Amino acid sequence: MKKIFSNLLFKPATPPTPKKKRRGIEIKSEREIEIMRQAAKIVATVLKEISERVEPGMTTADLDAYAEKRIREMGATPSFKGYHGFPASICSSINHEVVHGIPNRKKVIRTGDVLKVDTGAYFEGFHGDSCITLALGEVTPEAANLIRVAEETLYKGIEQVKAGAYLLDIAGAIEDHVKANGFSVVEDFTGHGVGRNLHEEPAVFNYRTHEMRNVKLKAGMTLAIEPILNAGSKFTRILSDRWTAVTLDNALSAQFEHTVLVTEDGYEILTDRTKI
Repeated sequence: MKKIFSNLLFKPATPPTPKKKRRGIEIKSEREIEIMRQAAKIVATVLKEISERVEPGMTTADLDAYAEKRIREMGATPSFKGYHGFPASICSSINHEVVHGIPNRKKVIRTGDVLKVDTGAYFEGFHGDSCITLALGEVTPEAANLIRVAEETLYKGIEQVKAGAYLLDIAGAIEDHVKANGFSVVEDFTGHGVGRNLHEEPAVFNYRTHEMRNVKLKAGMTLAIEPILNAGSKFTRILSDRWTAVTLDNALSAQFEHTVLVTEDGYEILTDRTKI
């Protein structure tokens, strides 16, 4: 089993006061869920604003600076910055970069790029986490189709969420939609629980597997569901910066992610940008 859960870990730049380590899957209280709604709203706001402002000629460092400024203005701390040495408040991954791209003032965003922006906010003890993929100007039909299917795939997974369902229900719906559209599911990275820690139990996988526990969902669980699709091979490699993952065959990659609350009869998308 390669790089499944630990590779997605981040810590906030200003960690919370150390508490006794918790184990297993946490069920959030109503008070905790309300705080998570606020953390998630901050994330959704930042991503929506970036999607409206990004344009060719900007750098990924420009986006990072904007995201950090806005997260802090809304009373939160960037979740990603500082964890295991990660130097930024967003992950910005372009074209064949899959995840964990490091913002850089020399990396200019160009017309035709497929840009992934992933960010998190730590607010009053809890995290929100979300990712979007943006088409910059006119992109190829292949790129546009990949982005469309990636977003559809996220919602296919989310639609399976409710108390009594299982992680494999999510994974199967994601895998089936990806394969039906001729793309591949990246297996090196998964989604995760989210709450007091940015990455918690359980691992939320995007393909059918018996190598991880098939957890039964309960109301009050909060999950970051995040399928990653490649236009070519599912395989990835890590660049020399020790963070950026790229497709092995240099094919395009796309990703969408939401923080989702499990409810008795369904789900609530906490990072829903349409409500901002």
